[in-house]
Amino acid sequence: MTAESTAAGTAASPAAAADTAAAGTVPSPGGQARGRARVPGLRFPVPRSAAAPYASPVPLLLVDLGAALPGAVALAGRRPLLGALLLAGAMLLRPHRPPRRGQGVLDELPTLCGRITVLWLALAALVAAYAPQHLLSARALLTGLLLHTAADCAGRALVHRRRRAALLRHPRAALVVGPAATARRVAAAVLRHPACGVRPVGIVADDDHPGTADGAERLPVLTTDDEVQRALIQNGVRDVLAVHPAVRSERAALLRGLAVSGCAVWELDADSPSYRTPERLAGFACRRLELAPARRGGLGKRALDVTVSGVLLLACAPLLLACAAVLRLTGGPGVVFRQERIGGDGRPFTLLKFRTHRPADAHESATRWSVADQRDMPWFCRFLRRTSLDELLQLWNVFRGDMSLVGPRPERPYFVERFSQAHPGYAARHRMPTGITGLAQVHGLRGDTSIEDRARFDNAYIDNWSLWQDVCILLRTAAALLRPTGS
Repeated sequence: MTAESTAAGTAASPAAAADTAAAGTVPSPGGQARGRARVPGLRFPVPRSAAAPYASPVPLLLVDLGAALPGAVALAGRRPLLGALLLAGAMLLRPHRPPRRGQGVLDELPTLCGRITVLWLALAALVAAYAPQHLLSARALLTGLLLHTAADCAGRALVHRRRRAALLRHPRAALVVGPAATARRVAAAVLRHPACGVRPVGIVADDDHPGTADGAERLPVLTTDDEVQRALIQNGVRDVLAVHPAVRSERAALLRGLAVSGCAVWELDADSPSYRTPERLAGFACRRLELAPARRGGLGKRALDVTVSGVLLLACAPLLLACAAVLRLTGGPGVVFRQERIGGDGRPFTLLKFRTHRPADAHESATRWSVADQRDMPWFCRFLRRTSLDELLQLWNVFRGDMSLVGPRPERPYFVERFSQAHPGYAARHRMPTGITGLAQVHGLRGDTSIEDRARFDNAYIDNWSLWQDVCILLRTAAALLRPTGS
């Protein structure tokens, strides 16, 4: 666990000083708006629905179910179990891969015919083995198979047609990221093929290139984060096209921020068809970049948080009362320290700790970096910080859902703003709920340590998250508390 609250001392962290120089001008926290804090490079104001897949699977699922229903009703006349088996098999053997951009029923026909044939042959074999009296004749088998296939193909063709028409009427707004000349060429090609359902609305490049690409010369060239943000707000961007091999590394922070915000990020091969992928966009080979993997195990992680934090709150209640009583007697009223921190998805929340110091004012509380083990701190306050007992109240934050037991440590909006500008990977930490302890902390990155190293460990934890990893980090944290060294 860490103790990162503000101290009233005058010394500032060397890491914070270096970050100040790297970050440039930062708005004063006194003038910072309350509510959702803006985290540069992390959270652009894009509708959450932008992260939705190219097409919902529900219509095709209903079509597959409806195509199997007549055959199921006919078989139920012989034996109800046969109809139920047909419906179950139709759901289990249906194509589960989401449809590709521009895909039609002819592309699916071989797969559909094969799956439906296997389903009916397997059903006939089961009937012959376990209910010979209801044996399906060759004519009944062939009729059911053909009707099932025809109904499924007709329904899927209608769904694909309606989707193509919807995309033609309301194409998905896209940004093209890459060198200006290449980006304009790709944007022009996409604009010439409106059937692909994508409409470029801007080009993200380091400098403007006039270009001569037909139809793309009027697209604005966005060179700053503020311009990108405005384009996202005004156009409701849902797709991002990275059109140069170097973009993935050079623009990693921007692409990750766009992906976390809900945009689908696609890598296009603008020069040669080197990607072996069935996905095509205006003839360009493309593939989806999973830069913001879906949060896995959310229910399991939350169940662990509620269970462990609830048990610990009950078990530690006497200890919490004792600490509060001693603080009240030695330091006067106000034993709980409240401070705004930035949590998962960039949401602010109020973090709770035992008060071990009293900042001079709100400005100092929001902007002064933590200074551990101050000499003028009362002995009991030093004891709380050295043993991390001042962090125990954060179990209530976990129980409420503000935080998790394990995750990147939350920081104040002022420092989130600075660190996000100075370190490209820092903002990406907020993909996961913040925590009391984390992978960075069990590797000794607490207090006045490298922000860059913390961000690297935190992102590694998120990218490789598992429930067992959370359990291991909790066990390692518990072991570290037996040999406290302060923070």
